Amino acid sequence: MKVGVLTLGCKVNLYESEYVINELKKAGYEIEDFSSFCDVYIINTCTVTNTSDTKSRKMIKRAIRQNPNACVVAMGCFIEANKDYKEDGLDIVIGTKDKSKIVELLDEWFKKREEIRDLYKEEKDEFEDMYIDDFSKRTRAFVKIQDGCENFCSYCIIPFVRGKCRSKDESKVIEEITSLVNNGYQEVVLTGIHTGNYGVDLDITFADLLKKIVKIKGLKRLRISSIEPIEITDEVLEVIKENDIIVDHLHIPLQAGSDEILKEMNRKYNLDEYKKIIKKVRDIRKDISISTDIIVGFPKETDELFQKTIDTAREIGFSKIHVFPYSKRKNTKAADMTEQVDEALKKQRARTLIKVSKELEIKYFEKFIGKNLDVLIEREKNGFSYGHTSNFLHIKIKGKYKSNTFVKVKLIKIEYPYVIGEEVK
Repeated sequence: MKVGVLTLGCKVNLYESEYVINELKKAGYEIEDFSSFCDVYIINTCTVTNTSDTKSRKMIKRAIRQNPNACVVAMGCFIEANKDYKEDGLDIVIGTKDKSKIVELLDEWFKKREEIRDLYKEEKDEFEDMYIDDFSKRTRAFVKIQDGCENFCSYCIIPFVRGKCRSKDESKVIEEITSLVNNGYQEVVLTGIHTGNYGVDLDITFADLLKKIVKIKGLKRLRISSIEPIEITDEVLEVIKENDIIVDHLHIPLQAGSDEILKEMNRKYNLDEYKKIIKKVRDIRKDISISTDIIVGFPKETDELFQKTIDTAREIGFSKIHVFPYSKRKNTKAADMTEQVDEALKKQRARTLIKVSKELEIKYFEKFIGKNLDVLIEREKNGFSYGHTSNFLHIKIKGKYKSNTFVKVKLIKIEYPYVIGEEVK
């Protein structure tokens, strides 16, 4: 039988979808493009914003239209946040747990042809083990080391749909990464809902885990998908300082550039503390790329406070800003706050900050023009090859280079969003 899998949202979802695909292949299913006519459609949903909800519903309905006789499966955060969601033609509903049971659930459905609903239960607070030794069509391999969040930022629904913090056993993390490296992957990305909080439920810290991973023979690059500023401890910094395997890029969410809004968001730091952490990072890696997330249009964000965010972004000098207009999420404190910002103004502020991000990106690119950097080749198209440097510059090189190989490249000019390079021979 043919299966189409569509993933929405974060890198954790990408990892979980890849696990589902691998399990389906082992069970004899054929993986096809989601737009194809399939016997089974699986949508791994997201609920981080209203836009995510809308897209999740849209993709579920699209799958039902493509083949009304197919088994349509919806799983993930949108489903968990909307437990009563129903759609004629939606056959299997899985929340944020038990995605690993996909083959078993499909077998059950094909026997009975009856709707299945399997949602998260609080008593299921153990880490759901998944193991991947191959990523289809990807040069960079993801490893999920952690799930859940208990920060309860006032805007965020994720703690309600992902549950308590729980971590993957360290020996299993090492085993999985070792297997991926042995299968040819040279770059591994550590991911989780709250990655830097790894080990809070175990007798180990994130820094301890990093120390063990960097010793894996054959691993060329280790990337951390995202890390909260308060989790960049002196121990973590020491590991980064001593190990070039950890790449020259950290994604450190800021969310707002003013203390007033950070407090309303229930973030665990103020602006001065955030800046001191960034300084510590740059003291050990001078030209490291630091990207971030910023929410605009949060309740009570005035024009003056928004300008503070712009000034802060420029002062820190991020290499990229992922901009999100504030989105009301049910069950969160921010949804009931007064002084909500007009939707049109949110969009205007988002456009403004995106322009600032582009300025900062280009400024960061310019630091490396004329320098030689190693590029991990990821794909080739129309006579050009594309890949990323350690500090996550997206490089475009004329010529055909083999995927998953390193090429030393001299950076010669910027053609946004790429930096154009030529091989150093």
